[in-house]
Amino acid sequence: MTTESSTSPAADAPGSHTLNISAYKFVALDDLEKRRQSLRSKVHSLNLRGTILLSPEGINLFLAGLRSAIDEFLKFLREDPSFADLQAKESISDYQPFNRMLIKIKSEIIAFGVDGVNPIHRSSPKLAATELKKWLDAGDKVHLLDTRNDYEIEVGTFDHAIVPGIQHFRDFPAAVDRLPERMKDEPVVMFCTGGIRCEKAGPYMEQAGFQKVYQLEGGILRYFEECGGAHYNGDCFVFDQRVAVDARLGETNHTQCYVCQEVVSPDDQQSEKYVAGKSCPRCYTAPADQMALQLEERNARLQNVILPLPGSQPYFNMRPLNVPARFDGKSLVDFLTDWHPQVPREEWLARIADSRIVPGQRFGRRRRRMKSAVESVPLSPDRKVRGGERFEHLLPETTEPAVNGHIEIAFEDDQFIVVNKPAPLPLHPSGRFNRNTLQYIMDELYRPEHPLLAHRLDANTSGVLLMCRKRSVARQIQPQFENRTVGKTYLARVHGHPIDEQLDCSAPIATCPKEKGLRLIDPEGHSAETNFKVLRRLDDGTAILLVTPLTGRTNQIRLHSWHLGFPVVGDPAYLPGRKTDKNRTLSVDDAPMCLHALSLSLHDCNGEMREFSVPAPEWAEIAEC
Repeated sequence: MTTESSTSPAADAPGSHTLNISAYKFVALDDLEKRRQSLRSKVHSLNLRGTILLSPEGINLFLAGLRSAIDEFLKFLREDPSFADLQAKESISDYQPFNRMLIKIKSEIIAFGVDGVNPIHRSSPKLAATELKKWLDAGDKVHLLDTRNDYEIEVGTFDHAIVPGIQHFRDFPAAVDRLPERMKDEPVVMFCTGGIRCEKAGPYMEQAGFQKVYQLEGGILRYFEECGGAHYNGDCFVFDQRVAVDARLGETNHTQCYVCQEVVSPDDQQSEKYVAGKSCPRCYTAPADQMALQLEERNARLQNVILPLPGSQPYFNMRPLNVPARFDGKSLVDFLTDWHPQVPREEWLARIADSRIVPGQRFGRRRRRMKSAVESVPLSPDRKVRGGERFEHLLPETTEPAVNGHIEIAFEDDQFIVVNKPAPLPLHPSGRFNRNTLQYIMDELYRPEHPLLAHRLDANTSGVLLMCRKRSVARQIQPQFENRTVGKTYLARVHGHPIDEQLDCSAPIATCPKEKGLRLIDPEGHSAETNFKVLRRLDDGTAILLVTPLTGRTNQIRLHSWHLGFPVVGDPAYLPGRKTDKNRTLSVDDAPMCLHALSLSLHDCNGEMREFSVPAPEWAEIAEC
């Protein structure tokens, strides 16, 4: 590593730019308060600004000032034997990017919270930036793992990098657990802004069984310094007023919203919704009349997407077949037959012979491309598969069953989209459905956005469905569903007349499907709780219930009402008389399943309580709902 750039301006020259440095070192430190006082005296005498973190495990610093002052500070710091070999990364800005000088004592210089990970004693092998570029230039097989937070990654990352989807570095261990098992024997190069996070991420991955882990030495900033922007897409987020730097380590035109702290790209700054110090496209709230017009226009465009239904026209379909770990070592035909038993073994053999089962391809982030041709030599049906391996099932001339396309966008702002979902309509591609799904339709309607589902409704359930406009929004909303703090109400029409006005069910639900692929009551299962209130008893022997699920288990409302002896009218799986049948997506010609999500309430990204609701369906026969 170098400590100075030969192209840097002379110290204290007229019109000097500001020198920015970042540095860290893992080393055992004591007398932290004494060290803080000594550092504080020095930085103030040199008029430096930024942040220095001290902890028993080392030092981490970001400073900015004149080159002469930075050089003097580094000389002072390296006089301490603990920091004699401290190296710093440099960049230049036209102004001081820090407002003040902070020196903090922390338990960790980079918060991770995992015992047994100590970079002082052990870190993963470091890979030089120039060496990584050689690997990438040569097309060597290597996994690039971005250890940063989602909001940083949105500014830029390496091409084809694995994005773990984390909000805080403390979430990294859980993200590692989600990585495919096969990666444990394949080269993995981790990277972050300057390398410090990888000092802890690497040893943790090695503890988790990854055999070939490397950390990009000096992180993205060192790669920019030595290799430029090759194989990198976008800019690099930095933790100061510059917000982001480009491959030349120069400040970009990114900024941060004063209100919601989201990164605002140059394109977003051109939006009328961006007002410096007041709003950005992510937190802007439109006037009511403008929002009504916006909804009207959106629903009009929706008709162009659903008329005709996108899956009603024949198309070349490509469906993924991901191999679960339990099938590791089985033959290809055995895997296919066991994983999809509804298709006869002979049919799978015929599809393999016809080259309709092919090896899967890895897709870049936010990119999807269709194969134009298939391999001329079919796979062998006896080929052994590996857990985590991916195949693709090619289905030319696919047409899908009809669904209820009467979707309505009930509300939208820069955080949320609220859909009044009809039924039957699946949310995700699955089984016979790919394009005739809500996610596909919403992707087409909001392109190039990719709205994210915040929760789920069964294909046969109608009602209010919340989607997030950005991953940064989803990061704040999803924990509310996981922690059961979201308020939900449903309407259900059930067979029978409950005697009591209120009913509660807390029967535990099986952790996995059992009989006929259904979830059933299981004393060893997950805890579940549902409250039912009778709204009306109808002359045909059915009743309308207001339902409040306090937990969010799969099929919870349907199963609990069936368990109490009051199955939902039209439910194809949980039948009257304590009978069951296979769960299936109803046909548009079938009578509806009478379960409707009426409302939900939660806190938005600004901490405000929001409630969203949609009208009751015709079968409810009760206007007060």
